[in-house]
Amino acid sequence: MRFYIKTYGCQMNERDSDSAAALLQSEGHVPADSEESADLVILNTCSVRDQAERKAIGKLGIMKRLKKEKPDMIFGIMGCMAQSRGAELLQAIPHLDFSLGTDQIHRLPEIVDSILARRGKILADERTGADTPGIDMHRADPDGGHGFSAFVSIMRGCSRFCSYCIVPYTRGLERSRDAASVEAEVRALADRGVREIMLLGQNVAAFGLDNRAPAQDDVSPFADLLERLNGINGLKRIRFTSPHPAYFNKKLIEAVTGLDKVCKSVHLPLQSGSDRILRKMNRPYTAQEYLEIVRALRAGAPEITFSTDVIVGFPTETEEEFEQTREVMARTGFDNAYIFKYSPRKGTRSAQWEDDVPVEEKERRNQVLLADLERDVRKRNAALVGRTFEVLAEGPSKRNPDRWQGRTDTFKNVVFTPAPGSAVTPGDFLNVRIVRSTAMTLYGELV
Repeated sequence: MRFYIKTYGCQMNERDSDSAAALLQSEGHVPADSEESADLVILNTCSVRDQAERKAIGKLGIMKRLKKEKPDMIFGIMGCMAQSRGAELLQAIPHLDFSLGTDQIHRLPEIVDSILARRGKILADERTGADTPGIDMHRADPDGGHGFSAFVSIMRGCSRFCSYCIVPYTRGLERSRDAASVEAEVRALADRGVREIMLLGQNVAAFGLDNRAPAQDDVSPFADLLERLNGINGLKRIRFTSPHPAYFNKKLIEAVTGLDKVCKSVHLPLQSGSDRILRKMNRPYTAQEYLEIVRALRAGAPEITFSTDVIVGFPTETEEEFEQTREVMARTGFDNAYIFKYSPRKGTRSAQWEDDVPVEEKERRNQVLLADLERDVRKRNAALVGRTFEVLAEGPSKRNPDRWQGRTDTFKNVVFTPAPGSAVTPGDFLNVRIVRSTAMTLYGELV
């Protein structure tokens, strides 16, 4: 069959889609270019944000027309919304054939075969361990390779139970993979030409500490894993997301700043700069403790960059508390921030509270933080003009195919023009001198 997977939400979902595609390919199915040309269409859904869930719900309705035109087409969902609402959606949507929970990806080929045998609708939402079959499989490129960059899932679930977050209910509690299996997967990817990996987990810094509180300063299984991967020949860059600040102890900070292949760019979710709101969110750190982690990381790697997640308009958030968030953001100096207007997620603790910050005020606070961020990043990027950086070439620029786009170690987006007659390929590491900048992009020329 020809299959098409539409992915919503986080990088973990992207990785799950990759595993699902690899499993289907291993059984002889082939990828399609679009929904219209596919015999099997799967929506990989997200429940973390209201917008992603609404988009998926809308797509579920649109697919009714396509199924009517192609009655033999198989249509299914997977991901967080499938885990939390699969039974409900299968009953409510006649043209939906199956719902695959977050721990059941390895069963996808079997489920497709069952539906082809006309065994009716299928709900698969049982919980299993993290090392389920197929978790280390990767979709092959058309040329038989695996590209220059790959996602590697090292753990699943989260045990932090932030009051606004649905993840522990849809992904389950923390379950780390065996470090040796992660290392074997990364070695295999490096042997196939992968030069950059992104380690994934809902609370990646808690790797190896499943369901346990943050460890003492000299204990960090995640730091131990980074050290193991840092020694793999052929691998050039190691990235990771998304870590919880509470797990950044001395050992992890030393690993991030001291290991040469670990990129000096950290996504460090803040959520709020108010200690009271952090407690209400069930985030076990204070604003000052967060800033101390930033200071320690910068002390070990002065050019390290940070990105973050922030929620504005959390229940009972006052104007003063919003200004505290604004201050912490200014003192940290983020290069990027995902700023969300609070919306209650059914099943979470905060959904029981009054959503008392007006929509208009949430929007205003959102725009204030975005304006602050753009101004500050523009200023920092301008200071980089004239400097030379090693850039990992990713491919032609979407806006101008004559130019190429890539990333620095610190995750700065760089656009450059290859020299006439030069052969640049994705995965090349090139020295680029920056000649101008904007808030989003650095522009340079090859050295």
